[in-house]
Amino acid sequence: MIAKVGVAAIGVIILIPLLIAAGVSGAISAVLGGGSQPSATALADIPADYLALYREAAGVCPGLDWSILAAIGKIETNHGRSTLPGVSSGANAFGAAGPMQFLQGTFDGVVARHPLPPGGASLPSRYNPHDAIYAAAYYLCDSGAGRGDLHSAIFAYNHAEWYVQEVLDQAKEYSDAAASVGTGDCNAIQATSAVALAAINHACGQRGLPYVWGGNGGADGGFDCSGLTSAAYKAAGVTLPRTADSQFRAGPRVPDGQPLLPGDLVFYGTAAHIHHVGLYIGGGMMIDAPDFGQTVKIQSYRYKGDDYAGATRPTGSVAP
Repeated sequence: MIAKVGVAAIGVIILIPLLIAAGVSGAISAVLGGGSQPSATALADIPADYLALYREAAGVCPGLDWSILAAIGKIETNHGRSTLPGVSSGANAFGAAGPMQFLQGTFDGVVARHPLPPGGASLPSRYNPHDAIYAAAYYLCDSGAGRGDLHSAIFAYNHAEWYVQEVLDQAKEYSDAAASVGTGDCNAIQATSAVALAAINHACGQRGLPYVWGGNGGADGGFDCSGLTSAAYKAAGVTLPRTADSQFRAGPRVPDGQPLLPGDLVFYGTAAHIHHVGLYIGGGMMIDAPDFGQTVKIQSYRYKGDDYAGATRPTGSVAP
């Protein structure tokens, strides 16, 4: 892909930023900083120092995967490698500058709201990769990513639907490896947290038990869908609401466009009513208690004719 310098400036010129501070603790930042794992494409295309910055900076914002930052950096300036005006010095025709193509006023506003961590210029500079990437992370967070609205966040960077789609497509290329984390095999779980691993291991131990309406295991002799997920996370030390609909609304939501991770809960239904939930185990597979006459089993989380409604991450790493 050829980087298109300064496209963000079109949207930034007319943007009234949403001034919502992220307020994320250092402990949460450490968890979030890694996010999804880079694909082979990402490792080959993104300079190592930029990749590290994207992954670290994403940690300041729940709901923001590093791949979104990296996709914007690619589209704007090819990760600072473009030789066009306004990348390493000066500004483009819209006044945008630096590897993430900030207007000076927008950059100054972000820095005023969110003091940048050490590691950049002595005075924050939109030309400094560290400062620009962290500022972009905060800007996206203020613009929607921090509340799980990834579309609004990207749209704020450039008011164009084609831009949103291009960022999401590029992010997917960079994080495709994460989209298939895990093999969908209970004997080879590759969970990214101890909580998720414990939940999956417990659910896998229930395979073969019958579907029982309202079942919670034990004396009930089997599970319904939300009974299984509740029991799985209870075994991992996390209390979930009992029904699929209430589990969905409890969140935290995985923003649309971000890769699923083992341990995520996947839901089916409509905004008005969620009727089914499964536990994602990686590799495009989930474990669930499907319906009457069936048993707890592993199946594709996107089965034919499904009405997939989205996912949550009970480990709490995607929402403010």
